[in-house]
Amino acid sequence: MSKVSNRTKIATALIGALALAGSNLVVADPLSDVQKADAKIHADAAASQKKVDKYYDQAQDMAFEYGQVADTRESTKSYNDYVAGLVADQEATMKLIQEDINGVDKLRQGVVPLMFKMVDALEQFVALDLPFNKETREARIKRLRETLDTANVTLAEKYRLILDAYNIEREYGSKLNVETGKLQLDGKEILVDFINFGRVAYYAQSLDQKSAWMFNPETKAWDKLEDSYLRNITKAIRQARGQGAPDMFALPIPAAEAAQ
Repeated sequence: MSKVSNRTKIATALIGALALAGSNLVVADPLSDVQKADAKIHADAAASQKKVDKYYDQAQDMAFEYGQVADTRESTKSYNDYVAGLVADQEATMKLIQEDINGVDKLRQGVVPLMFKMVDALEQFVALDLPFNKETREARIKRLRETLDTANVTLAEKYRLILDAYNIEREYGSKLNVETGKLQLDGKEILVDFINFGRVAYYAQSLDQKSAWMFNPETKAWDKLEDSYLRNITKAIRQARGQGAPDMFALPIPAAEAAQ
């Protein structure tokens, strides 16, 4: 009875120990699951944070790029506005140039007849003027007429040559000129020195300095001067050639109406 009891006690104790041990094993599994779940949560949270950080960095980059694009857009807009202003100004300038080009034909139509009239007027003026340098002046007018009929000379160049001829004629009026030539008198040729005081008076003196004449604009003839003027004519010719010191001398001049 006693042995059974002891064995019973021992069996009971073993069953209790096994029960306790089994109880410990059952309790340990839920704790491990919680720990695993917690670790998974932390891992997921870390992964989520990485994603958040990544998206945040991407958002920051996009915001920076947007700022650059916005700045570039403003800069481009300002430049485009500037270029548009230049283009508008160029178009306005081109329009004015085109209008000038369109007016060239009208200008030509007015200038060409004017140039012919200018040459005609110059020829008439030389014919009515004192006959100094007559051959040179007539040859110049002849060249002008030939130039007007030449196709390979520009309109501007033709006009310039005409203005040059007018300028030369203008300068004749303020110069003292001397040249040697032949004077036709009574069917004879006499070698003389011609001298003109601008367009005021025109004289001739024989090379032997024994005779002198004054051109008469009214009669288009040469009037003989008195011998008392020979010395002054000689003095004037020497001064004109730079062969004598400047000095006063007296010579007759045509009447005012005749000089005009």
